[in-house]
Amino acid sequence: MSKEKTTSKAQASKSKLKIIPLGGLEQIGMNITVFEYEDSIIVVDCGMAFPTEDMYGIDCVIPDTTYLRNNLDKVKGFVITHGHEDHIGALPYVLRDINVPIYATRLTMGIIENKLTEHGMMETTERHVVKFGQTVNLGAFRVEFIKTNHSIVDAAALAIYSPVGIVVHTGDFKVDYTPVFGDAIDLQRFAELGRKGVLALLCDSTNAERPGYTPSEKTVGQTFDILFQEHKDTRLIIATFASNVDRVQQIINSAYKFGRKVVIEGRSMVQIINIAQELGCISIPENTLIDIDELKNYPEEKTVIITTGSQGESMAALSRMAESQHRKIRIGPGDTVIFSSNPIPGNEKAVTNIINLLLMKGADVISSDVHASGHPCQEEIKLIYTLVQPKYSVPVHGEFKHLTAHRKIAKMLGYDDDHIFILQSGDVLSLDENSASVTGRVQVGDIMVDGLGVGDVGNVVLRDRQHLAEDGVVFVSFVLDQYMGDLVAGPELTSRGFVYMKEADDMMVEAQAQARDTIEADLGKGISDWTRLKSDVRDALSDYFWKKTKRRPMIITTIMEA
Repeated sequence: MSKEKTTSKAQASKSKLKIIPLGGLEQIGMNITVFEYEDSIIVVDCGMAFPTEDMYGIDCVIPDTTYLRNNLDKVKGFVITHGHEDHIGALPYVLRDINVPIYATRLTMGIIENKLTEHGMMETTERHVVKFGQTVNLGAFRVEFIKTNHSIVDAAALAIYSPVGIVVHTGDFKVDYTPVFGDAIDLQRFAELGRKGVLALLCDSTNAERPGYTPSEKTVGQTFDILFQEHKDTRLIIATFASNVDRVQQIINSAYKFGRKVVIEGRSMVQIINIAQELGCISIPENTLIDIDELKNYPEEKTVIITTGSQGESMAALSRMAESQHRKIRIGPGDTVIFSSNPIPGNEKAVTNIINLLLMKGADVISSDVHASGHPCQEEIKLIYTLVQPKYSVPVHGEFKHLTAHRKIAKMLGYDDDHIFILQSGDVLSLDENSASVTGRVQVGDIMVDGLGVGDVGNVVLRDRQHLAEDGVVFVSFVLDQYMGDLVAGPELTSRGFVYMKEADDMMVEAQAQARDTIEADLGKGISDWTRLKSDVRDALSDYFWKKTKRRPMIITTIMEA
């Protein structure tokens, strides 16, 4: 063998597979993971996260993809496991800078294409629909799509074939032997991969704290039949995730069985159900679905409204109904509202607020035992490990407590700490046939989307918004002679969100005098720098208001010339 060939082989043996989560760890949502080998990168999922309560005005949060932009020539494509927002929601924003092909199953791609159409990106985005069992070649990788079950149709696990071994990524999944639509999870394929030898398993951790098995989605259909029977004299309003097509199917099945007409309300749900109908992923009996304007033609107890808003989202249809802001639906004592979902961690308060508003309107509210999770409990996680038999365990999808619970399961199955990796977003896990270790970090973070702005709202802007929300604002304006620099008019003070002016007249008069004294003192010293004048007025009023109220409103000063 030539020296050149020997060197090449030695170099190749040194290359490692890198697994780099850019989001989705130590949080619920924003799932995105990079797989890199030499000059090839594939990206699994590209999700968004809901804003937290202190992110005033923010619509959603997407991952920082600086690492992908810096390695754009290596990126071969996005490989998507399923169509939930926390796995696809960031795509329209990320594709602007990283315009590479997308690979997904049919319903997942249908939902993605709907997003791309809204953003005017259909013509510029290369898309490939993949069938279960099919593989795609992407640089140094080959990716196989494996049938799984989840709370949305066409969810897939991925077998990622790399030069150093096979990595199995479960995506979000559950083991459901009686799914509402399509086939059960392909456990046989997991077992076949296990016999081949799997280097690492990236497995869903969302329900890792829960013992036992996740109930089949069909059990919810039985619950709906009971609820429809028990509440046959009231109108039913059922809130669930817009993307939970199987749940919508079961509600429609029960409605048809009990002779009720169905209205689907909420823009996102209408869009997804339309896509599911076009692809044959949902079956709606003829004359069961009606338009919202047709509700008045039927007795209320013969109708069902399936709506968005199960997470208390402020702009969702159910929230607008609860706040009497919906233009066509009014909720009252003749209604039964059913929450067919569990609150995502962090949304509990918002959901409780909506429930309280509904109860105040006289509606009956049912918010428990009408849901089956789409994630595996402990025994299902054990089953996947037993079938796949990976060398290394990499818990994914969840907060730190979920990842820690997953680690306990892996240790119960005989894995030692050297073979379990609880990563943080940004960690670089380097591995090959013989070893695995965290070898570095890359830039990660939250990019906030506010309206049309992406990334233009940072921590400074959020602090200002928080300041305004907590303490309000006081506007100060005064006029200076442009030649002599004397105070001509003002200062005038206006308060917003700080104190109610009529009840604080004396304080605001004193504050006005305080501002005037500060201005005149500065002018008397010959200070003509407007920046200095504004700063001194702001400091004087801030100290005054703190002494009087123990609050520090934002103070905005305006100077005009005359």
